[in-house]
Amino acid sequence: MHKSRKAWSLLLAGVMTVTLLAGCGSSGDKEKGNTAGAGAAESVNKEGFPIVNESITLSLMAPDIGIQNWKDMPVMSEMEKLTGIKFEYLNAPRDSFDTKKNLVFASGDYPDVFFGAKLTQAEELNYGGQGILIPLEGLIDEYAPNVKKLLEDYPDIRKSITAPDGHIYSLPRIEFNQPWYRNPLWYNGDFLKALDIKKLPETTEELYTYLKRVKEEDPNGNGKKDEIPLASSSKMRDLRTWILGAFGAYEEEIYADEKDVVHYTPMEEPYKAYLEYMNRLWSEELLDHESFSQTDDQKKAKAKNNQIGLFSDWHAYFTHGGEPNTDDVMFSPVKSDMVQAPAIAKNKGYATGAFAISSSNKAPEASMRWVDYLYSYDGAMLFDKGPEGTLWKYTDKASMTKEWLPVPGGGDREEFRSTLTPNYGISAPMVISDDLTIGLKTEFDEWVTKESKEKLLDRGAKVPFPALFLTAEESAEVTKLRSDLSTYVMQMEAKFITGQDSISGWDKYVDTIKKMGGQRIAEIYQTAYDRWKTS
Repeated sequence: MHKSRKAWSLLLAGVMTVTLLAGCGSSGDKEKGNTAGAGAAESVNKEGFPIVNESITLSLMAPDIGIQNWKDMPVMSEMEKLTGIKFEYLNAPRDSFDTKKNLVFASGDYPDVFFGAKLTQAEELNYGGQGILIPLEGLIDEYAPNVKKLLEDYPDIRKSITAPDGHIYSLPRIEFNQPWYRNPLWYNGDFLKALDIKKLPETTEELYTYLKRVKEEDPNGNGKKDEIPLASSSKMRDLRTWILGAFGAYEEEIYADEKDVVHYTPMEEPYKAYLEYMNRLWSEELLDHESFSQTDDQKKAKAKNNQIGLFSDWHAYFTHGGEPNTDDVMFSPVKSDMVQAPAIAKNKGYATGAFAISSSNKAPEASMRWVDYLYSYDGAMLFDKGPEGTLWKYTDKASMTKEWLPVPGGGDREEFRSTLTPNYGISAPMVISDDLTIGLKTEFDEWVTKESKEKLLDRGAKVPFPALFLTAEESAEVTKLRSDLSTYVMQMEAKFITGQDSISGWDKYVDTIKKMGGQRIAEIYQTAYDRWKTS
């Protein structure tokens, strides 16, 4: 085993007890001549495939969810055949990937590319400034026509991936078809029928009335008072965005209002009103008293026992079990007396830090052409659904109309898809659009799209705050301030909601936040937001 491979093995093995996929670092391979000269621009075909006429091997670091070795995934095999580029995979489990990533950056032995790595903007600025991550804007202009067009068509995305030094150090994942900011809330359809509710709650008082009826009127019909009106399993994060919106604020710690004024949410009046409302629900046992401690599986067990009246999940049947159905209705955001309409958060539509090229990479032009394919319709189809003929096929390619094929060997389609492609559970660099699902959407999919449009998008949903870079100095100050402040805010949220601390202590709480730097954080982000708007 050469020196670079030993470095990687020791580095990753030192913090893992599971065996990683076989792989090797980049520098040793290049010392052996495997990629010698391959990165020269003249050796890369700017159009068509293969990308390189003589096969090259690069190393790729990515999070892995542990279902299938990437080297055995048909999508990666297809990409190798198409492009002439082979990867050696330096995967680490998704749950511990950030730790491994930090160790790799500290090691001095870098993979050629970082894939689905969710690089933070602070990491990009830091490691880009050090020269570990290379600037991509020149490569985009010359070798990535799909990415280039996207950035031209969506200048806000370009602004959000451009560092203060003017460089682009990573490519984003773009999702044009997903409006949700957090998992939606869902009403228990059985309860709605049992309570003969024809119109969903539109105000916080009407929501309170529904929750009260769930507790008192035995909608599950078992003769016991075991119903749980509202439940969380993420210390309020899954509920906060929807309930806080009723009082005119967004769940994000930082958001910009319609006048472009930046707010630090936890110190403002809408947040206080949210706390008072949630404390009211808690004190009347309308909010599950295990919401700050239970796991998601524990919450789901209650829901599957038909006990919960309102809950959060990607889809309701993920919690209730069974097949997709339209019985459990999507929550329609409610409003309080404080506002004319609820604040509804919309997904930004992109996630930064999905793909980066390191300074170790001797084939950056080829690497950029390789990833650019994922931003095309054909590349996205391959990465999202697997090769044509396995799970899907065209019925009319000209209109991009497709149909599903039977799952080979039977079983669940999504589970089988996870063995075909790495685009499962990680933030892969690509574009997800409605074109990918033409002909493939089920009646349930169409219903969810309609619910999302009517209840969220058509009601003025907006992005609370864009992804944007702070300068190195700003980032260092915010990180320092947040280290204690975020913990304090979370602790006090729980104390106010559970009644451990009275909301009469609000002014003292706000004073503490100001002393800890809450107002200063808002000022820093105001400066960064103003800079982003004019960039």
